[in-house]
Amino acid sequence: MVNRRCYERLVETCLLGSAVVAILIVFLIGAFVFIEGFPILSGHGLSFLFGKEWAPLQGVFGVFPMIVGTFYVTVGALILGVPVGLACAVYLAEYAPRWFAELIRPAVLLLEGIPSVVYGFFGVVVLVPFIMNQFGGWGFSLLAGAVVLALMILPTMIGISEDAIRSVPRTYKEGSLALGATHWQTIRKVMLPAARSGIMAAVVLSLGRAAGETMAILMVAGNVAVIPTSILDPLRTLTANVALEMGYAFGDHTRALFASGVLLLLIVMLLNTFLYLLPKRTGT
Repeated sequence: MVNRRCYERLVETCLLGSAVVAILIVFLIGAFVFIEGFPILSGHGLSFLFGKEWAPLQGVFGVFPMIVGTFYVTVGALILGVPVGLACAVYLAEYAPRWFAELIRPAVLLLEGIPSVVYGFFGVVVLVPFIMNQFGGWGFSLLAGAVVLALMILPTMIGISEDAIRSVPRTYKEGSLALGATHWQTIRKVMLPAARSGIMAAVVLSLGRAAGETMAILMVAGNVAVIPTSILDPLRTLTANVALEMGYAFGDHTRALFASGVLLLLIVMLLNTFLYLLPKRTGT
């Protein structure tokens, strides 16, 4: 009995230690990025956040075009990817034969395991020339970035949404059908509202994946630090800006890139906070 108690305490201590180490690592990373970027945030203030010119060699650091570019390409990816992912999740959960669903799910998981550079390579070789030939412009554009990111968020959107739909109690569906509703009416009026918490979690996680993506968007978006006025215009995101310039930056330039990292951390923290509060807000 004593040995069992000691063993339980040892396991509990190890688990607690793992949790503390994980929290400490996240805290240290956040503290390091904040300390490195704080001089720019405090010295430039609003001109850093809302400045429209990025000229680090002249000491001008305005990340507003990158903030807008990140917002545009992320929203574009959600507009393209969320409806497709939700429709696929509904089909797999409610319409697809079991053998076909079992065939599709591993393919969806495979999409999640593909490196982002492969998505970027596909965008450069296939998508960019297609956009340039069909719609004009350079091809490297907001549209190309949004399409590539939409493909990348599909596994997250499909997997979590399908699990949320399948977790709805079967009695909800049976009761709706018993009252005379069609299958589609039951899905639209009963099952999707009941699964809204899980679906919104999928949307938020997809948003975080799109906002934090670096390599794929670096390859297809054009990387021009201007505010796009059309879906065919090039843009640059915060992550791409850091990846492009960190290798040769020094002094205030380096600190400005760390300040961009602070903005990204704040975005991720806000998304995670929203995801944590989501069940309370939806009443589930």
